[in-house]
Amino acid sequence: MVAMAGITVKAQTTIAPTWWFGVSGAANFNFYDGTTQRLNNSLIAPTAFHKGHDIRPYGSILMEYRPARSVLGVMLNVAYDGRGGKFKDVVAPCNCPATLETNTSYIAVEPSLRLTVPSTGLYFFAGPRVAFNVSKDFEYTQLKQPNTNGQLSAMHKTLISGQVGAGYDIMVSPASSTTKVSISPFVSFHPYFGQEPRSIESWSVTTVRAGIALKFGKASKITPKAITTTPAPMHDFVFTVTTPTGVPLKRQVSETLPLRNSVFFDEGASQIPARYIMLSTDQASIFREQQLQNEQSDNMAGRSARQLNVYHNILNILGDRLRTNPGAVIVLTGASAKGPADGKELAQAVKQYLITQFAVDASRITIAGRNKPLIPSEQPGGTKELLLLRTGDRRVDITSTSPELLTEVGGDMMKPVQINATQANPPDSQVILNIDSAKQLLRSWSVDVTDDKGTVQHFGPFIDDQANIPGNTILGGNSSGDYKIVMTGETRAGVPVRKESAVHLIRQDETPTKGLRYSILYDFDRSNAIVSYDKFLTNVVSASITDGSTVIIHGHTDNIGEEDHNLKLSKERALDVQHTLERALIKAGKTNVKFETIGFGEDAGNAPFENNLVEERFYNRTVIIDIIPVK
Repeated sequence: MVAMAGITVKAQTTIAPTWWFGVSGAANFNFYDGTTQRLNNSLIAPTAFHKGHDIRPYGSILMEYRPARSVLGVMLNVAYDGRGGKFKDVVAPCNCPATLETNTSYIAVEPSLRLTVPSTGLYFFAGPRVAFNVSKDFEYTQLKQPNTNGQLSAMHKTLISGQVGAGYDIMVSPASSTTKVSISPFVSFHPYFGQEPRSIESWSVTTVRAGIALKFGKASKITPKAITTTPAPMHDFVFTVTTPTGVPLKRQVSETLPLRNSVFFDEGASQIPARYIMLSTDQASIFREQQLQNEQSDNMAGRSARQLNVYHNILNILGDRLRTNPGAVIVLTGASAKGPADGKELAQAVKQYLITQFAVDASRITIAGRNKPLIPSEQPGGTKELLLLRTGDRRVDITSTSPELLTEVGGDMMKPVQINATQANPPDSQVILNIDSAKQLLRSWSVDVTDDKGTVQHFGPFIDDQANIPGNTILGGNSSGDYKIVMTGETRAGVPVRKESAVHLIRQDETPTKGLRYSILYDFDRSNAIVSYDKFLTNVVSASITDGSTVIIHGHTDNIGEEDHNLKLSKERALDVQHTLERALIKAGKTNVKFETIGFGEDAGNAPFENNLVEERFYNRTVIIDIIPVK
């Protein structure tokens, strides 16, 4: 670009055609209503026909006028228009089945006003339909009677009705060609207004049409005046690669899983949803919370299925804790947009399960109802994605003043569950790639990783500033290796970008150290954790961090809201946790601790959970803390 500065540039472009011509083919989905019984002057069916439907062909020659620099245009189709169909069979008084099939068709003239969505191939159209009848045949059969083929009487020779529809122009010709060709799928709706085929009875037809058009236009070339351009200097992208000291194959993890103190109910239902694990009385009698502790998982993150299974046992965990601690009491507060009475009914369903299955004394459980939970997801004045937010507000919250049920992070959360698991490709095995301003300035970017034997592995394309690749994927069957990493991308202006780096990786084959994992849960669209988390981070999490440890902090959000906002929010959440831990470590005299803090936003590839269930979205509003002690 610098070399081209000051050079006279000449270019040719084409002006889009104003006139387009072509043909189209479609299927008419015809739906009949009303009544028809007098087929013609010589045949009256003994029983009237009412409902009917069929699919008939449609074909047209077309013309379009699209003025330059205007979103408005006009269309004209002259078509063969099949409107026949089959009526639902009836039974004549003689107990004889009877059938009727019509073969009506028209020559249709359809002028329409066309509205184009700028910078896209999408367009909408609407206009009248003038149809001239060319066929009015019918076929009537009745058991024990000869078949009758004839022509319907009292048919309107001309019909005037209307249509609305949409289509999409897909250009298939080269951009530089003056002969433009487009393929355009379309769909239109023809309501029954004006489509009563006959002057007698009440027979009417509604049609949905779906088809495809082939259009041709002649573009013109223009030669712009010679201009002198001086391109702006291109951004000097910075590409960095962070590698682990050793790449572990797997790691044993002791995870402290926070328990959301909520049971979410489906809209319109007052029964506990089937996805929650419900036990019989005999099963509940032998259930112990510790049974969930040693579940194993060997997937990349080792979270979603395992954690969700633990959460879906929340009522059984609660029942076990109430049974083990006979002095503990709880309050169940149901929230429903239908009102406090409906919310109280939700709370009663949870109470009844604990009483019936775990033999908890009813006097230990208080229930209440509200319109919204104390901390609702839907905020006053909010207008976006309200349906998803409201599903999170139809729930029963569990609170208690009994210390046996409290978590270390405050009195409105249940005590966490400890889980022992094995992680494959743990967080500290990842090779982290960073290219600054990629999301803002690049269309996409990829990397080629080449070993000392010339073998190339390709990863990408990526669109964010950061990407992760498991170190074990790069190493393959090698115990160690030197790798050249080449990043290639393209700016939004079409300029290629290339950066290089090199890394050395070593597989950690010996018995891995045991890691610790904690999670911090956030309320919707909040970046600062509840104040009581400070005590948990300071007294519990930071106390577990030894000198020389690496602390990996990942921030996440659910998929509600704008992607850029969620990415910023996840980074704020992760940094909020890091700063709290740093203050606690400095106070404790621990300075030799390395932090790797990342915000992933709503990125589905790195999210702990799916976003299909409301509880998955609640658990995705999280910061995950992995503590990797020094060997």
